[in-house]
Amino acid sequence: MSKATCVGLANGQRGLVCQYDVVCFDEVSGISFDSKDGVNIMKGYMESGEFSRGRESIRAEGSIVLVGNFEVDVQHQQRVGHLFGPLPPEMRNDTAFMDRIHSYLPGWDIPKVSRAIFTDHFGLVSDVLAECFSRLRSQSRSGVMQGRVHLGGALSGRDTNAVNKTVSGLIKLLYPSPEMPVSDEDLEWAVRLALEVRRRVKEQQKRIGSAEFRNTQFSYAMGLDGVEKFVATPELQSEDSIGCDPLPPGQVWAISPGGQDEAVGLFRIEVNEGPGGAVRILNQSPPAPFKESVNMATQNLFARSRELAGDRNPREHEFTVQLRSFDAAKSGAQTGVPVLMALASALLGTALKGGLAVVGGINLGGSIEPVHNPIDVVEHALSKGATTVLMPISCRRGLVDLTDDVATKVQVFFYADAADALRKALYE
Repeated sequence: MSKATCVGLANGQRGLVCQYDVVCFDEVSGISFDSKDGVNIMKGYMESGEFSRGRESIRAEGSIVLVGNFEVDVQHQQRVGHLFGPLPPEMRNDTAFMDRIHSYLPGWDIPKVSRAIFTDHFGLVSDVLAECFSRLRSQSRSGVMQGRVHLGGALSGRDTNAVNKTVSGLIKLLYPSPEMPVSDEDLEWAVRLALEVRRRVKEQQKRIGSAEFRNTQFSYAMGLDGVEKFVATPELQSEDSIGCDPLPPGQVWAISPGGQDEAVGLFRIEVNEGPGGAVRILNQSPPAPFKESVNMATQNLFARSRELAGDRNPREHEFTVQLRSFDAAKSGAQTGVPVLMALASALLGTALKGGLAVVGGINLGGSIEPVHNPIDVVEHALSKGATTVLMPISCRRGLVDLTDDVATKVQVFFYADAADALRKALYE
């Protein structure tokens, strides 16, 4: 493989990456290397665009595309290994090699060729279209992001480089002329897609176990004052479980401790804010316990707005609140603290930490209500995917009998009051 892509030592003939814009390896699992340092040569070339064979250093411009198939479905592949499983053994678990891959395009999302996707309009013949693409390769559109897009702190230098190049390519497809103004909508679409396909690479590195790839919470903001938004890979998301990614501002996972007639339950509280001066619950016929939690949270937000939201006056905003239930529990009882945090998060435009479940009721005076079954609450949060549970300090003694297995899989943090809970929950 290294001779085919780079250069042969025997005859000095330059390989494919020196001759073509793109070199695609189909059925990549069947590739074999003709030298022990083949992967290292490819890593060097993918990093710098240069490689050495003998005494000569050679620069090339050809891109590399690797195409492979799973022998099983995607979900099973993620359970038994990682998405780079089809790579040859020399590459399969090499995180340094993976780090040089700019994007992982999910073939399972690409529709099969059928009559339904053919156009009935005019098009360009393939050789003319190829020449257009070849000419566009010499241009860069990554500058369109400057001052308009701000990438989050989880991205490394290689991540940023990969995202910039993917965005540049996508923008060139939509706007072939560099003189065409790029709309915010199209730019954001390109950024989100670029972050997703690069994050898919990082998620596989994390699965292999390298500590340096643990932070995969990729995010961006549009403009200097834009809200930070997080981008996940769809195959890792589950609608009814707590994911490791932060929810959008105004959303929080809440655990209701239940009561005499109701078991512990998982809820997602979603708050949107706008100009106005009211708090409305969108659920039709909302449960009385949840209405009470919203009322208590609202009164505490108004009374302690300086402490919770700084100089932002909640009375000048209209909030819409929605409760979503994810198991048998429906009442949303004792969720005042999560509701308050959702209101404050929406008002501040700042997300809460990922993997977090919040527990606790609050009364009109700001006192935190006790949780009668803290062990059940923590165990339920863990079963729903939580990595962190935020609970009242009064629960500390009640967790003495928490099993070692649960204690090693979930972190429990305690708060003294609502402001303390918000400080510990906000994404930094």
